[in-house]
Amino acid sequence: MAWYDNAVFYHIYPLGLTGAPAQNDYGEPVHRLRNLMPWIAHIRDLGCSALYIGPLFESVGHGYETTDYRKLDSRLGTNDDLKDFVAECHCQGIRVILDGVFNHVGRDFFAFKDLQQNRENSPYRDWFCNVNFWNNNEYNDGFSYDNWGGYNLLVKLNQRNPSVQDHLCSAIRMWVDEFDIDGLRLDAADVLDFGFMQTLRRLADEVKPEFWLMGEVIHGDYTRWVNANMLDSVTDYTLHKALYSGHNDHNYFEIAHTVKRLYDMGLNRQGGMKLYSFVDNHDVERIYTKLSNKAHFTPVHILLYTLPGIPSIYYGSEFGIEGAKGWGSDAPLRPVLDLKDYADALTQNPCTRLIAALGPLRRSVPALMDGDYRELQLTTRQYVFSRTKDGNSVIVAVNNDDAPAELQVPADGGKLYTGALSGETLRATDNMLRFTIPGNSGEVWVPEGAGDLTAKPVLSAIPEKQREESKGGDNDGQAGAAEPKPGAAGTLGAADTKSEKIPVPIPRDKSYEEMTVEELQSVILEKLAKNGPVTDQMRRDVEENIWHDSLVNWARSF
Repeated sequence: MAWYDNAVFYHIYPLGLTGAPAQNDYGEPVHRLRNLMPWIAHIRDLGCSALYIGPLFESVGHGYETTDYRKLDSRLGTNDDLKDFVAECHCQGIRVILDGVFNHVGRDFFAFKDLQQNRENSPYRDWFCNVNFWNNNEYNDGFSYDNWGGYNLLVKLNQRNPSVQDHLCSAIRMWVDEFDIDGLRLDAADVLDFGFMQTLRRLADEVKPEFWLMGEVIHGDYTRWVNANMLDSVTDYTLHKALYSGHNDHNYFEIAHTVKRLYDMGLNRQGGMKLYSFVDNHDVERIYTKLSNKAHFTPVHILLYTLPGIPSIYYGSEFGIEGAKGWGSDAPLRPVLDLKDYADALTQNPCTRLIAALGPLRRSVPALMDGDYRELQLTTRQYVFSRTKDGNSVIVAVNNDDAPAELQVPADGGKLYTGALSGETLRATDNMLRFTIPGNSGEVWVPEGAGDLTAKPVLSAIPEKQREESKGGDNDGQAGAAEPKPGAAGTLGAADTKSEKIPVPIPRDKSYEEMTVEELQSVILEKLAKNGPVTDQMRRDVEENIWHDSLVNWARSF
C-alpha cells in the first residue's frame, strides 16, 4: 500500500494563514513561511500524516496567477525557507504536496511579457491558447487570448506545446530535487489537457517512488481522470456536497446514494483508487458555517474519516471556526490564524478533540483505510455501514436526529465490540449488535482484533437510564426517524424528485467556447441522454457545475 492510501491530510492556504499582502510588490522576501513551523507539530498532533500546502510560487496576488515556477513567493520568503519547511515536515512524519498551477499563468509571467512586447515576433506566442492579434481586451494589449473562468488575469497555457511541457516538467524536477516534495495537487485539472496529464504521470513515476498526483475536479465521471495513465486521485466534490446537505435536509439517503454511486464507478474499493475527501477548503465556505445545526459537526466528520476516501481537514476548521464568502471574495475563507490562540484546543475544544481522535483511529484500524464498504441500515436520520478487511468488520453509525436512536445491525456473533469514540464495550449476540447512538452524534464499533485503539474516548456513551427511556420510538425503535417526504429537497429513492430547471435551447451555430453556462449544460444533458437514461443525480451534477471551462471540457469528452 502506498503512503497516500492511508494518509490523513491537512490543508493550508499559506498566503492567507500567514497574513501576506493581497498584492505582490516583488520586493525583498519576507520570511512568513517560517511562521508556519509550529503548525507542523499541530498537524502531527491531530493525527494527520500529510500536508497539502499551496499555492506557494511567485505570483501576482492570490497565488494562482504564477509568474515564476522556480521561486517561492517573495511574500512568503525564499527557496531556502521552503526547503527547511519541507524538511521539518518530513522529520515529524508529515508528507508534503504542493499546488501545481499549470493550466494558466499570471500576466507578469516572463513569456507573456515577451508576447506583449514583441507580439507576432515573440518566440512565445504559441505558449498560450488562441492568441488573436486582430482583437483586444480590457487591458488594451492589442490582442486577445484564452483564459480561465473568464478572467484575463489568468492566461491559459498551451499545454500541448512541447516547450511549455518542458518548462513545467523542469520546474517539477526542481521541486523534487531541491524541496523533496512528495506529490502535487493539480489546480483546475478538469480543464487540463489529457495528453499533458499523461506526461505528468510518466514524470511522476520517474522523479520519486509513490509521487502522488491529485487533481482538482468538480463534477463528472471521476474515472476519466483517475486511472493508471493519469492521476492517483481527484477531489470528491460530489461527496462534499452530500455531506453537508444530507445533514441540513435530514436526508442520509443522499449521502448513501452518493457513496454507492462512487463505489459503483469502481473507485474507493479495497485495494483500488481513492478520492480526496473534504468538507471545506479554500474555495468553499466553512463546514461550521454551512451546517444549519452546528451539532452535526460530529456526524459529518465521523463520516469524513470512515467512508471510503482520503480525508482532509482545512486549517482552522478543526477549531470549529466559521467562514463565509463576502461580496464575492474568498478572503474570509482564508484567514490569518495565530496558533497560540488555540493552545488548549486539544483538551478544551470539542471540535478539535474529535478531529484529533478520528485521525489516529482511522490510521490504526486497517478496515477504515482500505476496507470494503457495505450499507447495513438507512433512514433519513440514521445511517449504518460496515468497512471490512481481513474478515474484520468495523461498524460505523451516525444519527442526525436530536433524539437518541436505538439500533441493531448484523455483526459477528459473540465478538466484543468497542466504541472507539465513547469507550463503551458491547458483545454481539444472535449475530446482531444492539446499541444506542446519542442525538447528533455517531460511533465507530471496532471488533476485538481489528485495530489498536490508542486514542482516548471523546464522546459520551448513552447512560442506561436514557437508553431505557429511548425505547419504543417510531420506526422500530429508531427514535425520531422519519421517512422521506415526497418533494423534499435532496431526497432520493421513492421521494426522488425531478429537477424543475428547464434546459435552454442549444444554439447549433455556436462553438462550445461561445456558449453560455446554461447552453453548455443543455449540451451535456443531451449527450448523456444519447448514452442512456438521465437520472436525477446526473441532472443535478450537470446543473451544479457552473464553471464554463469545466463544462466545455465535459462536453468535448463524449
